[in-house]
Amino acid sequence: MSSLVTWYGDPTPVEGRHVLVHAFTGFLDAGGSTAMAARLLEAREHRLLATFDIDQVLDYRARRPVLTFVTDHFAAVDMPQISLHEVTDAAGTPFLLLTGPEPDYRWQRFADEVLEVVRQTGTRLTVGLSAIPWPAPHTRPLGVTIHGNVPSLVSSPHALAGNIQVPGHIGGLLELRLGEAGEQAIGIATHVPHYLGQFEYPAAAITTIEALSAATGLVLPVDDLRAPASRAEGEIAQQLQSSEEFVTIVHALEQQYDQLAALRGTAAPVSGGSDLAPGGQVPTGDEIAAQVEQFLADMRDRESGDAQEG
Repeated sequence: MSSLVTWYGDPTPVEGRHVLVHAFTGFLDAGGSTAMAARLLEAREHRLLATFDIDQVLDYRARRPVLTFVTDHFAAVDMPQISLHEVTDAAGTPFLLLTGPEPDYRWQRFADEVLEVVRQTGTRLTVGLSAIPWPAPHTRPLGVTIHGNVPSLVSSPHALAGNIQVPGHIGGLLELRLGEAGEQAIGIATHVPHYLGQFEYPAAAITTIEALSAATGLVLPVDDLRAPASRAEGEIAQQLQSSEEFVTIVHALEQQYDQLAALRGTAAPVSGGSDLAPGGQVPTGDEIAAQVEQFLADMRDRESGDAQEG
């Protein structure tokens, strides 16, 4: 079979660690933070290196492209694309960015193709971005879990505890397959307050980009997200004022967060509390997985509703 990848150019040689960042939308994107982070990175100086054959990996009926109808005819269509760009950070260092909708089909073959891209471009570290719903309040610093096969990067006091099973996603599969092939790969999972998972939450995108910078050394300013983040915080504050139930939930999460932080002597606990974990106890792996699964189920229901309305 022919390759899924069409090349348009070669990456710029880089001394030291060449980084590839992948950020796929549509799944494990609580608060829309992965999509916002991807847009912020794509807005930097960049050039197209390659595209993947979208017809072979996407289910158009599940995620229908938008057609523009003008008066009496269809004038344009917004077709999705999975693209590999070379992006330049604020210090002039190039890195690779793979973005687009998460593939629906041919995951194994897609992973093989990404492995070939990693080897062909001389990539030394692959970083996947995601965001997961988390039982923590928005009034405290957002947590981040870094996972993967690079011990110097993944050893963190805020790592997930225990063993859990979660729904499969292409970012996780890529990390697994790259690791099996002997390539260095990590994932950055930003913890988004679970009650904000269905809304755009720019603060989570800021946390994601800052964690990416810390893990890779790339210089990635987030100033463009500051104003949207401030507006979102204002909207959340208004919701707090108008909903006694919302206030009660947030206050309970704050208390549990602070209790855990005090126990660990840090401002950023391993995990926050929630109504699933009364008394400030750390949620179990099953409870965390249940919240993730509920988030994904809610997202599927919303997508189904949007399709029916369309």
